[in-house]
Amino acid sequence: MPHVKSQSHHLMRSPVLAWVGIALIAVALIALPFALAQIGTAWVRIANLAILFALLALGLNIVVGFAGLLDLGYIAFFAVGAYCYALLASPHFGLHLPFWLILPIGALVACLFGVLLGAPTLKLRGDYLAIVTLGFGEIVRVFLNNLARPINITNGPQGISRIDPVSIGGIKFNTTGKVFDLAISGPMKYYYLLLIVLIIAIVINIRLQNSRIGRAWEAIREDEIAARAMGINTTQIKLLAFAMGASFGGIAGGIFAAIQQFISPESFVLVESIMVLSMVVLGGMGNIWGVVAGAVLLSFVPEILRYTVLPVQNALFGRAIVEPEVIRMLLFGLALVAVMLYRPAGLFPSAVRRRELAKADARLPA
Repeated sequence: MPHVKSQSHHLMRSPVLAWVGIALIAVALIALPFALAQIGTAWVRIANLAILFALLALGLNIVVGFAGLLDLGYIAFFAVGAYCYALLASPHFGLHLPFWLILPIGALVACLFGVLLGAPTLKLRGDYLAIVTLGFGEIVRVFLNNLARPINITNGPQGISRIDPVSIGGIKFNTTGKVFDLAISGPMKYYYLLLIVLIIAIVINIRLQNSRIGRAWEAIREDEIAARAMGINTTQIKLLAFAMGASFGGIAGGIFAAIQQFISPESFVLVESIMVLSMVVLGGMGNIWGVVAGAVLLSFVPEILRYTVLPVQNALFGRAIVEPEVIRMLLFGLALVAVMLYRPAGLFPSAVRRRELAKADARLPA
């Protein structure tokens, strides 16, 4: 009886502890921009960039982590969302539509591009799919670079400037305001907006993962032939994965354009796609929280190295021997190699992915 009572008492306490933990995390996230602002406004901007990358990583995780479809051109959807916002909220075409209307439009257009990418690649997997998606990403960037003649649509390599900032209820997010005598800068306003969007994206991802669609994606990832034999319409399900993942990229791109107020094709190069994919792989493919953690790590750690490598060299050698960017990328590459060697499922692997690797290791000859 005492054992039963202790178990029930533990079960009663667990929800309370969970809510206390959630409350502490919420307070920390709310206070984070004020703490970062004490170091410098640049760190608040880095936090905003980390959340943007987390949104992109969550979208790519649907395609790569849930459905098992390798996509190296994901940054193209980010570009589509950014240019949708820029064209509809700038002097370029004289349109200044509200923020809340443009974001869904950008998500829908990116979703359409996702279907256009997915439709011709339904029979491809692995390396072949990676090559096709890589080509798609480059095609989008080249089009953005050249759609300035004969009709100036994207303004070519010069990009689009004077993009409207986010404005909700007459509050512009690019200016400093006061709330309860606290000065809230533009980057801090965008931080809270991005945090709300990220929470919504995480909830959507969790619901998708636990739904019939999420289980169908998992079945296709494990064995597409077996999934088809079980009655899953693999064509529709794979197209849905591309479309859903692309819509997240479109939303992130729209917010990026509003924050920067200037975009050009140089912001959407192949390296950015590789970076987002690295976040998904490093955090743990298929694990939503791991993907978010991977995005935060790969956003903050390189910037910390950027600010610390030079002072350390000056302290040790009296001068800078190696450029900070070189050391930063070297350490970044070494970290990825180490993770792939010792944590092949990522830093925070999903339970399913962990079981897959355990079974694969068990099949290997001793």
